[in-house]
Amino acid sequence: MGLLLALILGGVLVLVVANLTSSEKKIAHEIEHLYAIGDPQFERSMGMLLGPGILPGNRVTPLCNGDEIFPAMLAAIGEARRTITFETFIYWSGSIGKALSEAMAERARAGVKVHVLLDWVGSGKMDDAMLEDMERAGVEVVKYHPLHWYNLGRLNNRTHRKLLVVDGAIGFTGGVGIADTWLGNAQDPDHWRDTHFRVEGPVVAQMQAAFMDNWIEERSEVLHGASYFPPLAPAGPHAAQLFKSSASEASESVRLMYLLSISSAVKSVRIASAYFVPDSLSVATMAAAQRRGVQVEIIVPGRHTDAHVVRRASWSRWGDLLEAGVAIHEYQPTMYHTKVMVVDDLWTSVGSTNFDNRSFRLNDEANLNILDAEFAAGQARLFEADKARSKQMTLEWWRGRPWHQKATEWLAGLVRSQL
Repeated sequence: MGLLLALILGGVLVLVVANLTSSEKKIAHEIEHLYAIGDPQFERSMGMLLGPGILPGNRVTPLCNGDEIFPAMLAAIGEARRTITFETFIYWSGSIGKALSEAMAERARAGVKVHVLLDWVGSGKMDDAMLEDMERAGVEVVKYHPLHWYNLGRLNNRTHRKLLVVDGAIGFTGGVGIADTWLGNAQDPDHWRDTHFRVEGPVVAQMQAAFMDNWIEERSEVLHGASYFPPLAPAGPHAAQLFKSSASEASESVRLMYLLSISSAVKSVRIASAYFVPDSLSVATMAAAQRRGVQVEIIVPGRHTDAHVVRRASWSRWGDLLEAGVAIHEYQPTMYHTKVMVVDDLWTSVGSTNFDNRSFRLNDEANLNILDAEFAAGQARLFEADKARSKQMTLEWWRGRPWHQKATEWLAGLVRSQL
């Protein structure tokens, strides 16, 4: 009996360790500032180090908040003629969840091949009836890393990617989840602030490939051919790249993208992050950029947050940043779920990634990078508009925090690797 108990406890320990740790080597040394964002070497480095190349000829259209995001997604779904592929973390029951599921079901009944990949944890608040209605219509619905014995070592690895591709030609990505909290126009604490992006052009094939990455993992099935990967003509002026990261493969690529982008900055870095818990190297990289004359600004959620533990863990990391002169702002009106970085008003990264260890090491993520001054200027204007509705947090405030607040931050910091 004692031996059996020891074996059970040993097995549980092995599973816990497997879920909470990663065997992949982590970037440990600060990346040297060798060139600027506008230097052709930066573009070459990003294309080679992150995987897919930066492709010209794309059009990326920003969509602000649910009032712009969901009508655009529904319109694209409604116009699908051959295929729809959709991957997301949050998908909950509610009016927008119902509208999207009904739209995809209608297209499936019309003969469109519809493939939906939902994270098992993130879709936990989705009614079974909604899934059954889609499946009856012919939608192929798959859960990512569901609770099975063969997935026990991967339960902490979730897909956080947010990808919708229609007919292999129109893509959507950004920060939005499928839940009614994203409806509206961020007009009150019940309606969140977020940004999503509609994409046309050659980079959509990279978005489709990112979806296929996890579809193959779950289904052992390759979806290919012109219905999924059609020839894509130039559609606009934006050079863009969609890269992916996962806990099992290239988990450091998204962290490398942030570190290399910040290290290459010469003028400004603007970071909008829903969950901002930087590791020590990230803090050092941002502080070093600020000290060499780069204006580093960050917007994070304020008191309207869905993750108070993350907010406290974030506070515990601010000391070196504030002392270096980095400006940190807390958004006041509602939950701030935007995930955008703009560097030197030229390089913009958008997508599913948060600035924390969970996105950098544990989740499957996908980010769209755009190398274009006009696009970056537009995102910088949105950042400034959000900053105007935010409160700047000062070094004096940080140093004067009461002891009990510092204690809660310390406790939150103990689980920083899982946030």
